[in-house]
Amino acid sequence: MKKDIHPDYRAVVFEDTSSGFKFLTKSTGTTKDTIVWEDGKTYPCMKIEVSSASHPFYTGKKMFLDTAGRVEKFQKKYAKK
Repeated sequence: MKKDIHPDYRAVVFEDTSSGFKFLTKSTGTTKDTIVWEDGKTYPCMKIEVSSASHPFYTGKKMFLDTAGRVEKFQKKYAKK
């Protein structure tokens, strides 16, 4: 395998901003945020909007999530004239 061509694969904490759920896994994602995990070590922290703790498919709850005004943009574009 060639050296210095692959991204850094390391442990990263993902934090669901809508539910506060956090989990530790490995990723090549980059971020400047850090967090102290349960084991006392500091890890990079990636903020995400939806995870298995907040997604309606996994929770069984209907939830409306509009992060960038996408619904309004769609309704404006396809509104009946």
